[in-house]
Amino acid sequence: MGSRISQFDVDKLGRYTDIFPGFAFKSERFTDNPVDVALVKGENVQQGFIDWSASKYWSIVDADSFSKFELRVGDIVLAMDRPWVTAGLKWAYIKKHDPRALLVQRVSRLRAKNGLNQTYLRCLISSGYFSDYIQPIVTGVNVPHISGKQIGDFKIPLPPPPIQQKIAAILSVYDDLIENNHRRIALLEKMAEEIYREWFVRLRFPGHDKVKVIKGVPDGWEIKKLGEILELCYGKALKDDDRVPGEFHVYGSSGVVGTHNEALVKTPGLIVGRKGNVGSVYWSERGFFPIDTVYFVKSELPNSFLYFLLRSMNFINNDAAVPGLNRSQAYSNLFFLPPVQLIKKYEEVADTQFEMKRFLTRQNEYLTLMRDRLLPRLISGKLSVENLDIQFPPGMEEAAHEA
Repeated sequence: MGSRISQFDVDKLGRYTDIFPGFAFKSERFTDNPVDVALVKGENVQQGFIDWSASKYWSIVDADSFSKFELRVGDIVLAMDRPWVTAGLKWAYIKKHDPRALLVQRVSRLRAKNGLNQTYLRCLISSGYFSDYIQPIVTGVNVPHISGKQIGDFKIPLPPPPIQQKIAAILSVYDDLIENNHRRIALLEKMAEEIYREWFVRLRFPGHDKVKVIKGVPDGWEIKKLGEILELCYGKALKDDDRVPGEFHVYGSSGVVGTHNEALVKTPGLIVGRKGNVGSVYWSERGFFPIDTVYFVKSELPNSFLYFLLRSMNFINNDAAVPGLNRSQAYSNLFFLPPVQLIKKYEEVADTQFEMKRFLTRQNEYLTLMRDRLLPRLISGKLSVENLDIQFPPGMEEAAHEA
């Protein structure tokens, strides 16, 4: 944005935002009862929304004892450990229809203060402007993380409150479209996974009622070891200083950890966490660079089948000190291999879901690009909104605690 990012005052985020960490709730007391109070952990936080389907819960009986950790409408949450997913920075905010929730450690809550508009703050946090600041300061090899102080040191432009509100109204339209697409993407993947589970786990595949089952194995299926159908190939070290920002995602065991101008793997493929986040599985839709904390997959079978197969595997951590996935152990996992015709039929069905997912992903990339190009012009004052008559979107009403 140049040497001077804004004609407005610029100051540290920490002076205008309450950055509050979550609590170390004891996992042995978690419940799976949706009548209880949802817990927001790092794994729940996606890019722009919270995946409530992955939630654990805390007994409603003593939830009031932790009221200071209760989230409210408009709160922004940031994952402090492994702050990246494939789509980008892990952030979200609480909406009116979201369930009652408590904040767990290693996730922080952000609330605007001292005249800062909460929705304007959300637009800054959701932008490439903020993620570009965060990406190079993430520390930790096995568990990449950021700190509250690092977040507080982020420099933000401070237009007058009426200007903040107008900027927020413009940018939140993009955020709402992006978030809606993320939800559709998640739903499409769940649909493809449900078909996989129905066919290959529950064994209710098309025509299953006409297939003889011998000792629990449908006729024509085989019991195979994972190592018989694929190869787990080592990634390659690529230090931060050696990365040249480019079009190819760099994958670590926590997902996308940056970009590079060259791809180690030239085609779309699957990535499996080797060190740190053991057994994590990611699917890159284009060439990518897997670093030395992951494996990448070579196989003749389609990615749509392998993706859910790998996610169903029991990958055991064989190193108590530094979590690691041993290839021999991974290769020894047994599974039912269906006939090739059935795998091809599943590929045809699943690819319909994944093609729409790819379309929505490209659309989000375009929307994000447009929003991030617009943001610096708005917050610098180069594109004035002072005299614009702006209709504020309904979503802005959710920021109930504007300063």
